[in-house]
Amino acid sequence: MTFDASLKAWLALGLIRGLGGESARRLLKEFGSPEAVFAAPVSSLKSTVKTEVAAEICKGVDGGLLAPALAWLEDSNNHIVTLADSDYPQALLNIPDPPLLLYVKGRPDLLNRPALGVVGSRNATPQGAGNAEAFAKTLSGAGLCVISGLAHGIDAAAHRGALRGPGGSIAVVGTGLDKVYPAANRDLAHQLAQQGALVSEFPLGTPPLAANFPRRNRIISGMSLGCLVVEASLQSGSLITARLAMEQGRDVFAIPGSIHAPQSKGCHALLKQGAKLVEAAQDILEELGGLVAAPARAPDLPAPCPALLEQLGFDPVNAEALSMRCGLTIAELSAMLLALELEGRISALPGGMYQRIH
Repeated sequence: MTFDASLKAWLALGLIRGLGGESARRLLKEFGSPEAVFAAPVSSLKSTVKTEVAAEICKGVDGGLLAPALAWLEDSNNHIVTLADSDYPQALLNIPDPPLLLYVKGRPDLLNRPALGVVGSRNATPQGAGNAEAFAKTLSGAGLCVISGLAHGIDAAAHRGALRGPGGSIAVVGTGLDKVYPAANRDLAHQLAQQGALVSEFPLGTPPLAANFPRRNRIISGMSLGCLVVEASLQSGSLITARLAMEQGRDVFAIPGSIHAPQSKGCHALLKQGAKLVEAAQDILEELGGLVAAPARAPDLPAPCPALLEQLGFDPVNAEALSMRCGLTIAELSAMLLALELEGRISALPGGMYQRIH
């Protein structure tokens, strides 16, 4: 595969030692393109960046440093999207520090789909993970792409739920896309690469450094219409994502929990700061209003029988027990349960359990 000079120039600009994102954007504004930046004399560059950075630009980037990215692009599932590309997430253009380029493994068409960030504790409770998966599945069913960070706990549950609906899911990671972190989520990462997308602003080979994850978080919130925090302690990194979302003018939603649970403290703190309390995915869809097209009921989904919600009650119950209570076959019941879930009236929990939430 051959690559044009423009892409190589974008890659090279991102590898200039000492050149931060803000300075790179100033250079692009001044000179118009990465090729023009590299063609500019050092005297012109010094009016925009520090002398030592100008010297690095004039020296250029060894072609060997570009080789890993160019080899990675030989795989048709791998993409690099720059600020100048139409596939670049338009929502990111409205944040203070959009990345120069994004490495994308999977479906670039998801980058501009209406999206919601779903984040939370790495040490999620079973109920929290179940809520994240159920909310994400319903939001995806409504056409929203669910964006999270591939971490243990809430993030992983949100990705799994979203991949079960048509909205899909994006994982924004804090490493190069040739690495999977945490390694325990390797299978989930492979599933996202095939059905959704993995996204990173970091060059290939970048390890999971602590400083990378707050930068990752600004992309999660920046690509989203809003951010849902499912569970979070007061020290959770999810609160960084929520704060960034607020600073970026995005809606922040939080699920309340027990006043005694450490995983609820962060959500309660957000609610005190003005986050919107939600009890069902439908609450989010209603709040977003016209930003998300309301999904039509699929023609093959029957209306739930009137007794189903009454028989469901408010305690978790499995499909087999409901089938016996209502006198419905599992196939009939499954279609009705899906319809109720898409309406935001019930949640699907781990272990094949269902719970009424409205």
